[in-house]
Amino acid sequence: MRLFWELTLRSFQRQLTYRAAVLAGLATNFFFGILRASVLVALYGARQEVVGITVLGAVTYTGISQATIGVLSLFGWYELMNTVYTGAVASDLLKPMGYYRFWLAQDMGRAGAQFLLRGLPILLGYALLYQIVVPADWIQWFILALSLFLAWWISFSWRFLANLVAFWTPDARGFIRFAFIFTWLFSGFLMPLRFFPDWFTHLCYLTPFPYLVNVVVDIYLGLLEGPALLQALLAQLGWAVALTLLGQGLLRAGVRRLVILGG
Repeated sequence: MRLFWELTLRSFQRQLTYRAAVLAGLATNFFFGILRASVLVALYGARQEVVGITVLGAVTYTGISQATIGVLSLFGWYELMNTVYTGAVASDLLKPMGYYRFWLAQDMGRAGAQFLLRGLPILLGYALLYQIVVPADWIQWFILALSLFLAWWISFSWRFLANLVAFWTPDARGFIRFAFIFTWLFSGFLMPLRFFPDWFTHLCYLTPFPYLVNVVVDIYLGLLEGPALLQALLAQLGWAVALTLLGQGLLRAGVRRLVILGG
C-alpha cells in the first residue's frame, strides 16, 4: 500500500511541474464553460425551469462539467497505449505491484492535481461571475465527494480498457478517440441527460457513462434524493467494479498475446 501512495504522490508532483499546460487548460476550460453557460441561458429564454433544472442549475451544470474535464480526463488519455508501442510496458509488468494498480495510482495523483489546479479554480471563477447553486450541507458535500471519486474510478477503468486495445492493433489511437466520443455523448457532458427524450436517457443508463458526469451533477444540484440517490451510488460502485474486473481479464489476454508475439 505504501508503494501505491508513493506512486500517487510522485504523479501528483509531476503534474505540478507543467504550469504552462495547467494555465492553458484552465483558461480554455473556463472560456468554453462561459460560452456553454451563455448558450443555455439563451435557450431557457423566459423560462425559469426546464425538467426540474433551473436557469441557475443549468449554469452550474456547465461549471461542474467543465471542472471535471481534467479530473476525469474526458478529452483523451493515451499513456498506457504509448508504453505498449515503445516497449516500456515490459518493465511496467515487472514492477512489484499489479499492472492495473500501478496505473491506478498514477492516475489518482494526476486526477488530484487536476482537481486542485483546474477543477476548483473553475468553480470559484463561476462563483464570481454567476450566482451558482451550492450544496446545502456537509452531508451533500460528502456524498458529492464520494460520487466524484466513484466517477473517477469508472473513468480510469474505462480508459484503461480502451488503451488495452493497443495489444491487438498497431495504432489504437483511432479506437480510443471513438471511445471518448461515446463518453461525451452518453455521460451528459454535452448536455444534461434530462433534456433528451426518455428513450435516449434510458439507453444511456444502460452504459457506465452517465455515472461519470450526469450523476455527479444531479447530486450537486440536489436532484437525487433518498432511494434514487442510494441507487445511483450503488450503480456507480457496480460499474467501477465491473469495469475493473473486465480490464483485468482483458489485460491477461493482452499479456499472453504480447508474450506469444515476442514483445
